[in-house]
Amino acid sequence: MVPYTIEQDEAGVWCARARLRPGVGARGVGDTPDAALADLRAEFALLVAEGDTRLELM
Repeated sequence: MVPYTIEQDEAGVWCARARLRPGVGARGVGDTPDAALADLRAEFALLVAEGDTRLELM
């Protein structure tokens, strides 16, 4: 499992971030924490599809 963080920036946008390994990370954004997490999961799925990353978000 990969830990992630969700924070709201100064413009009110929610940002979710996960570090998969050194130098490789994923980021999702949205109007709500759930939307940011959904965007992060979609980005994560693309990274997994491109390589041999067999991880899942916590």
